[in-house]
Amino acid sequence: MRRYARALVAFALAAGTVAGTAGWVSGDAQQALTGPPPGSAQWRADRAPGGGLPDPERATPGEVARFFAGLSAAEQRRLVARHPSVVGNLDGAPLELRYRANALALAAEDDPRYRSLAAPGRRILAFDPRGRGQVAEVFGDLRTAHRVSVVVPGSDNDAGTFDRKVADHGAPVGMARTLQAEAGPGTAVVAWVGYTTPVGVGIDAATGRLAQAGADRLTRFTEGLTADGLPEPAVFCHSYGSVVCGLAAHRLAVTDLVVLGSPGMRADDVAGLRTNARVWAAKDPTDWIDNVPNVRFAGLGHGTDPTDPAFGARRVPADEARGHAGYFAPGTDSLRTFVAIARGTGARGTGAPEGAGATADARVPADVSAPTDVPASADGQTPERVRASAEGPASERARASEDVRVSAGGRVREGAAR
Repeated sequence: MRRYARALVAFALAAGTVAGTAGWVSGDAQQALTGPPPGSAQWRADRAPGGGLPDPERATPGEVARFFAGLSAAEQRRLVARHPSVVGNLDGAPLELRYRANALALAAEDDPRYRSLAAPGRRILAFDPRGRGQVAEVFGDLRTAHRVSVVVPGSDNDAGTFDRKVADHGAPVGMARTLQAEAGPGTAVVAWVGYTTPVGVGIDAATGRLAQAGADRLTRFTEGLTADGLPEPAVFCHSYGSVVCGLAAHRLAVTDLVVLGSPGMRADDVAGLRTNARVWAAKDPTDWIDNVPNVRFAGLGHGTDPTDPAFGARRVPADEARGHAGYFAPGTDSLRTFVAIARGTGARGTGAPEGAGATADARVPADVSAPTDVPASADGQTPERVRASAEGPASERARASEDVRVSAGGRVREGAAR
């Protein structure tokens, strides 16, 4: 009887995550976008070059990277021109080709929601216009970066809202741009809206259905980065994005897993995430997420608060942040710590033993010590590039950087493909 009573209490608390805790609103059920990128049927029917192309749904990012490494620059350009929607979303393809392909796809897109994404100079690493739309944008020079970060947002984010100015530092572009600007040269940050997010906070936000689909896509995306010869990233997961990261954690090859404003990661503690990454957690005292019950019952709720000491995550100070969208606001203690993590200088949590070491940067909180286990790519050495892609002779690289002709006969402005 006592167990039954506890179950009823847990169910009531879980239902509270849907029924209207402070700051939460009702939401519409969403259908997760899964499967291969648009244009895959035409890609599969294309027998050139060499008698077949890697299946965009079944080929691993490593297999994709090896395929492109075996092509000449001219063959790569032809595939970009013929199949921009596939190449632009194909994890493991060289990022330079993906930028160019997505510039082509956006130039041909007539949906006004995506017009701003086609502006010259933007580095769009993924773009899928189906449904509410998905997009990923790079800030900084991803090819030369010694440290890479990926920002995974929560509810109400899609390609159509990607450029919104409201709550700028809480939106994916604002978070990524601010982090990269503060972390400085040698770093790059990807704003990744690569999954179907909940709309509002209803059943979708209280369950793991969309998060599981997102976890699969995030895993493949990060595998694509490393297959392309880039350093393992640090991943910053906001709100429902932390549920995505929690479900993906055991498959993600990342240096750090940072959650902020998290309703839970669907794990009881850090050990339950089954990750080798350093796990960090932040929650400011004014964030309404603190009113969400940290339970998991009958599929509802996401479990333990990652900032609970019992969870075992490294603490990110967030006393200066304000609200659910304030963690990346300039001048806050949370942003200073995020910058240390993005640079690879935040190897120990803020609860490090006294005297554990002096900070390597005056802007890093004094109780974040110098790194003891930073990957070699953070020491100023360029990581070995395991991907050959478009890096043939210099003459071929020069040809690959030329404008790709649009089928309609125009050209994409050079800056739009970078």
